[in-house]
Amino acid sequence: MALIVQKFGGTSVANIDRIRNVAQRVAKMRDAGNQVVVILSAMAGVTDNLIEMAHAASPQPDKREMDVLLATGEQTTAALLAMMLQSQNYAAVSMLGHQVRVQTDCAYGNARIVDIDSRRLLDLAQKGTIVVIAGFQGCDPAGNITTLGRGGSDTSAVAVAAAMQADMCEIYTDVDGIYTADPNVCPQARKLDRVSYDEMLNMASLGAKVLQIRSVGFAKKFNVPVHVRSSFSEEEGTMVVNEESSMESLVVSAVTHDKDQARITLKNVPDQPGIAAKIFGPISEAGIVVDMIIQNTLSSGETDLTFSVPRSDFARAIKIEKQVMEATGAEEVYGDDTIAKVSVIGVGMRNHSGVAAKMFQVLSEANINIIMISTSEIRISCVIDEIYTELAVRVLHKAFGLDVEE
Repeated sequence: MALIVQKFGGTSVANIDRIRNVAQRVAKMRDAGNQVVVILSAMAGVTDNLIEMAHAASPQPDKREMDVLLATGEQTTAALLAMMLQSQNYAAVSMLGHQVRVQTDCAYGNARIVDIDSRRLLDLAQKGTIVVIAGFQGCDPAGNITTLGRGGSDTSAVAVAAAMQADMCEIYTDVDGIYTADPNVCPQARKLDRVSYDEMLNMASLGAKVLQIRSVGFAKKFNVPVHVRSSFSEEEGTMVVNEESSMESLVVSAVTHDKDQARITLKNVPDQPGIAAKIFGPISEAGIVVDMIIQNTLSSGETDLTFSVPRSDFARAIKIEKQVMEATGAEEVYGDDTIAKVSVIGVGMRNHSGVAAKMFQVLSEANINIIMISTSEIRISCVIDEIYTELAVRVLHKAFGLDVEE
């Protein structure tokens, strides 16, 4: 008997028929003799509708009340699935985040899980009860409902699996696994059988939308095997696991892209101690995440400093830096929100040289200019003009042999 945590996303529970399909999958897993805990998202589109209603009710909805409202989406699907399972004579119970005791911090709208009391869950599972949990939500120390941000149900699932020391966490979605590139951009992309936690962390942070990055962090920290698979087929998906020696045979395992990018440049900034703190301090205080940073020191004793931010934060960041310009003595601030980031990722890059040179050569041959570069042990990222994104993905995918079945 294994303990399996199954998570179903919004498209998997989009209507009653699809929830019934989920019930059949859950029942099949239970019939096989396994203990089953299910985490559900809200029906597809429901969260967006709730946000729209909130803004119709108030121009600036209170964050606490917003979380109370948004949590109702997952509450609905959890109750409906439990009802269906009960109608089929399975012992099932739905539970909300505060009932599971998913304790979070107080950051409404983007709370982080602090602790999960798994004792009640384990007791119910050991008795054969299918526990259906509303994902995406928890409660703070004062008992207020909190939500975990977009994609938070993935985090709920892996965190519950970690707390219960589950044998497997299955993430059911509308794709059948993790691919070497976005199949919508690169038709030659192929499904990977296995990826390492580190590769998946990089893929999630660099544009792959299959798994929420915080869920991958939980999986790595607590060594939770994650199986990403489709809720619309019986095919095996992709396992996200600890790095294995066999993974190193593939130098590059995936090409990702991210169009949610913008860059900002401060021109002729005095090159002196404390300048970087003055530039990035206000950005950090505004909750804006900075990614790449490039500094070009000039012979005149000044420097040009360029950095990238999410495109959704571009207008705010430009406004902040125009105020910073006066404090730092910079000559000019300007930006560009028509860029994209293309990355190659693979644990095998640790032991192979020449990956960056090959990437640059391939982009050059495609007449694609590189604006910014960032590297780590297992990935190389280039910022390019957005209009060349799809071309860059395809030529890199082919150049690193990802079109060919291994």
